[in-house]
Amino acid sequence: MSHTPHSIVIRNTQPGDFPAIIELSRQVYPFGPPYNEGQLASQHRMFPEGQFVALDSHTRDVVGMAATLIVRWDDYDMHTNWRDFTNNGTFTNHDPVRGRTLYSAELMVSPFRQRQGIGSRIYEARLALVKRLGLLRVRAGGRLRNYHRYADRMSAEEYVIKIVRGELHDPTLSYQLKCGYHVLAVVPNYLPKDTESLGWVAIIEWINDDVAKPEDYTGRDMRFEPRNRPATPRP
Repeated sequence: MSHTPHSIVIRNTQPGDFPAIIELSRQVYPFGPPYNEGQLASQHRMFPEGQFVALDSHTRDVVGMAATLIVRWDDYDMHTNWRDFTNNGTFTNHDPVRGRTLYSAELMVSPFRQRQGIGSRIYEARLALVKRLGLLRVRAGGRLRNYHRYADRMSAEEYVIKIVRGELHDPTLSYQLKCGYHVLAVVPNYLPKDTESLGWVAIIEWINDDVAKPEDYTGRDMRFEPRNRPATPRP
């Protein structure tokens, strides 16, 4: 059976989806333990509208998911790891009162359903949430999935610069850049058990032009700016 983006339904996660999400995480992350039901239940309890699944409309299988929380970025820094950003995957640090940043803690697509537009549909749902809530931005730690192939000849920063310039391709980061994200920094030990990224991630950002001010675009590291787009877009 062929699949198209039109055969995918994006909706908010429900408790009945937890077993399928756990199985999906086993497929996507062979290097570490998957989510458990306690973590997923806590995420759902803290911020139900920020959790998404992608369903195949024919089979009703979960073929993708996203997990988010709202944070006050000043409470963290660029070198904060995944465990601290998410309070060990529980999202009990979700801060909708003070926070203006939607933090993308997770986005997964089934390895058997790649390049079918599922990730794009999930991205669209997440950005629609940002706009509806009037948040300033999305930030996330983008895995450097191919970095293990180059680590013996270049630093993680050099690898990311080459991805940004289009000289190398990374399955995750190249796609995120195509979706309009900018790289802010490259940091170690974000997911220490990640054998593909060797623990490294690129901290990425998407700005909500509807609410951003000029100063919200400033301070970006020019090394991570693509040569073919403006470094500081106007709101």
